[in-house]
Amino acid sequence: MDGTVLVADDDRTIRTVLTQALTRAGCRVHATASLVTLKRWVEEGRGDLVISDVVMPDGNGLEALPEISKMRPDLPVIVISAQNTIMTAIQAAEKDAYDYLPKPFDLPDLMKRAARALEQKRRVPTQRRDTEPGQGDDLPLVGRTPAMQSLYRLVARVMNTELPVLITGESGTGKSLIAKAIHDFSDRRSLPFVVVTPDDLVPMEGPAKVLARAGQGTLLFDEVGDLDADAQARITRMLDSLTDPAPRILSTSQGDLSRRLKAGAFRQDLFYRLGGVTIPVPALRERLEDIPALAEHFLARAERDGLTPRVLNPEAGDVLRAYPWPGNVRQLENTIQRLMVTGAEAEISRGEVEATLGTSTGNPLVAMDEAENISAAVARHLKRYFDLHGGALPPPGVYQRVLREIEVPLIEIALDATGGNQARCADLLGINRNTLRKKITELGIEVTRRRKLM
Repeated sequence: MDGTVLVADDDRTIRTVLTQALTRAGCRVHATASLVTLKRWVEEGRGDLVISDVVMPDGNGLEALPEISKMRPDLPVIVISAQNTIMTAIQAAEKDAYDYLPKPFDLPDLMKRAARALEQKRRVPTQRRDTEPGQGDDLPLVGRTPAMQSLYRLVARVMNTELPVLITGESGTGKSLIAKAIHDFSDRRSLPFVVVTPDDLVPMEGPAKVLARAGQGTLLFDEVGDLDADAQARITRMLDSLTDPAPRILSTSQGDLSRRLKAGAFRQDLFYRLGGVTIPVPALRERLEDIPALAEHFLARAERDGLTPRVLNPEAGDVLRAYPWPGNVRQLENTIQRLMVTGAEAEISRGEVEATLGTSTGNPLVAMDEAENISAAVARHLKRYFDLHGGALPPPGVYQRVLREIEVPLIEIALDATGGNQARCADLLGINRNTLRKKITELGIEVTRRRKLM
């Protein structure tokens, strides 16, 4: 690695670590705790790379980026920050930072990025509108885990490209929120954001109306993995008819589209039209360290909405972190909302959380006597089913038959508990509304709307 690196950080330890690591790698290093000094060095023509913190005693590193870029358009800047939110990553991209890394950073990773920055000439920045003040402050895209930081950086990179984006992840992980964030912080933010449903495309004039609504904005195809063959064909024809200027194409999917493609359940031509860039969204159980920050976010938002302020005690937080969260962030948000309205004390206790989750063990399906354990009951019935065939194998298709036996009562009871309200039922089950409608049709479940009992 060769070149001169300017390091700006008010933390002496970080300055020392970076100076030693970069010097060992063959670089010359100038380090400072002052943003004013950094800008003076840049103006004097020093440095081939800048590594800068955001919050400095005499200014903000992000706000200084346009000034640095104006003085030295070819000077790459790597932003490091303890403010680990999607807004930091987006603002860094908006202000044309070369790269963004959260604190605490992985030193070998930072060294690799620094080496790449020194090797390639930084592109001249294009004109972009600044992110509007306060925009996105209420997005529940919160997290300090490496998985979320990678997601933030990827969102920031694809934000102003023309590439189609496919956002994948389980129900409740926030796929639609990420799609909306890509639109809201892009150059198309003032243009329409249109969510397309299969029903929108059924009439002959449907695709033309959808395109007219979107204009040069953004089209989102929600849960494309649930679309039948006819809907897939209509979307493919619509995308083939696009002419410049065209809307940005985003889509979401719970399932693995590549598996559906191999199984013949998804069109190959549509798969390649939608999957220019794939953004995988981690399940909440894969980033349990983010639960406290998410809970605080939802508690603060509920307080802003007029509810009485409440805080989680440490034991209550432990219960939240131990829970598997099959419904992901959406389920956590609903849980926090219930805790805000059902308790009178200022502090949320462990018992309240356990009662709200319906368990005292952290497992939502085994908070019952062992004799009633769902897994044990299913195993007992399956063993009896196999035994009834007298040593011979049952007819093929056992897997689907067993799933159907479980799915039907589960969906029927959930619909009954929610009074036939399919939106609330989908939230309760932790699945997409389109998926629920599809299951109701496939399984022949009768839906009766009435006043909910629960």
